[in-house]
This record gives sequence, structure tokens and C-alpha cells, in this order.
Amino acid sequence: MIPKAVPNQLRAVVAGAVVAVGLSGCATAESQPRVRVYETNQVVRVELDGRLFTQYHFRDVSRPFLYPILTADDRHMTRRWPQEEVAGEERDHPHHKGLWWSHGDANGVDFWSESKDAGRTVHQSFAEIASGNESGGITSRNRWIAKDGKVIASDERTMRFHAPKGDPRWIDFTITIFASHGDLVLGDTKEGTMALRIAESMRLKQPKGAAGQGHIENSEGGKDGATWGRRAAWVDYTGPVDGKTVGVAILDHPGNPRFPTWWHVRDYGLFAANPFGVHDFEKKDKGTGNLTIPAGKSATFRYRFIFHPGDTPSAHLTEAFQNWSAPQKP
Repeated sequence: MIPKAVPNQLRAVVAGAVVAVGLSGCATAESQPRVRVYETNQVVRVELDGRLFTQYHFRDVSRPFLYPILTADDRHMTRRWPQEEVAGEERDHPHHKGLWWSHGDANGVDFWSESKDAGRTVHQSFAEIASGNESGGITSRNRWIAKDGKVIASDERTMRFHAPKGDPRWIDFTITIFASHGDLVLGDTKEGTMALRIAESMRLKQPKGAAGQGHIENSEGGKDGATWGRRAAWVDYTGPVDGKTVGVAILDHPGNPRFPTWWHVRDYGLFAANPFGVHDFEKKDKGTGNLTIPAGKSATFRYRFIFHPGDTPSAHLTEAFQNWSAPQKP
């Protein structure tokens, strides 16, 4: 039985048993779960085999995000600025923080940027913070609030962290968007949506247009600059981090609206799946990509992020996509 004095958000569910996590962040069970997820120091910390994997930032931010994201040998897979000051990193797009979901036009409100008129995605509560030996997870509930205080919509997002031995590591991200305060129109803009900003050394192009050592490849065989604005089931961005080639792939689930999605993947390191920006991607009439969720209804999107060693062929992403997206047997 969990002691009543331990807050719900500091409890971890482990392989069918429940392990209480004290305010110090130390589990009281004799052995730690392989995936340990707990709230501490204003973030939710995720550890794999006792080492930091990522942290979920949800307090006093423009939108929740995961940062850092580390490989098994502690290489940073995302840009470190603006969370940290690191010599040589670009200081463009301060709203590109780690791994996040947001969109630049929700009923006309910008939730993508951090401009003076932008809205904010505000954390409301946790439905789950769970640890386990195979995986752990975070489920949070959020409201989308415009600058004037009007609630535009709400969401529930679940992030599941999987625990293989070593690399690759992967995160499953599911978001259900609720038209909780009237009809919701997710507008036709490239500024979105399921995104991360890769490590600076992985970029296809380095600052001032210099060639980088990174590469981009999609499920249709498109490469590098030919992947932007194209539809694909998955995209992989690879390059060196501390002298070792690594990659991150984003997989779009076949059950998502408008599968296969379009990709807002840039040579400077922005990497995003965007099922709404048809006007920008295909030069069609403005509004072609609008998606309306009627009042009281919802839409769900699922993605898998795979953080892998080596180049794209060595990651076997077609097989990984098929294994992930295949219907589950009863």
C-alpha cells in the first residue's frame, strides 16, 4: 500500500506493482525499475537504468517540452540552446526547445512562436506518472490559452519511454486534441507541429550556409533538401555528435489524420511532422490544409521517435515502422 503522505504525482507504477517515490526522488523499493519517472525540481525526470534520458518541462514555459534527450552514452540529440549556453550554437528560433508539440494557427492564435501576441499551452494536471521495467510514461492535461485569457482548446498527451539495452531508444508520443471550448480550426500553416530541434553538429547546413555533415532521408527515398514539404511515413535525420554518427527518426502512424503527413524538416535543424501546412508545402490555396474539429469532438495523433546509432540504412526504419504500425493481434 502506498503511504497517504506521498503525493499522487510522485508515485510510480512498476510492472504491476506500485513503488512510492519520496520527495527526495528516491524509490523505497529494494530495486529500481529500469525506466524510472518521477517529479523533482519542477520537472519530471526520466531515467533509463539509472541514467538521465530526458526531462519533461511543464512549469512557467510557453508550451511543455522534453529536454535534454540523451543517448545511452550521454550524447545530446537536441540543440542545447536556449536551455543552456553552449559555445558555437546558433541562437535562432528561441521557441525551438527540445521536443514538443504545438501549432502556429489554432482559431487564428499562434501557439508555435513566442511572439508578444502568441498563446500559451498551460499545464493543468498529470493523469499518470509511471515507471516500469519495460517502459514508463507521462500523461499530462493542458489548456491552450490565448494572450487575452480565452481558452481555445485542450489536450491530453502521453509520452511513453522504452527501455532497450543500450541504443536505439524510442519515445511514443500520443496527443488527443479536444475542441473543448467550441469548434477548433487547426489552420493551414507550415509553422508546426510535432517537432524537435536536432543537435547543432547534425545539421545539413551549418551557420552562414556552410555545408554540414548531416543527412535527411524519408520513407519514399527522398534525401536532404528534397524531403521538405513532401509526404512520407517516416523521416530520419542523421549526423555526427561528438564524433559519432547518430540519428533520430520520426514515424507517422497510419491511423493519424492525413497520413502520410507532410514534413517541415529544415537544413538548419528544425525537424517537424505537419499535417496542416498544405498551402506552404504544395502551393495550394490558403486554407486547403485547415482541419476542423467540431465542438465537443477530438482528434488524436500518434508518433514514434527513434534515437539510433549509425546512418539511416543501419537503423532498418522500414521494418521498425511496420512493426510499430501493424494492427495489434487480439
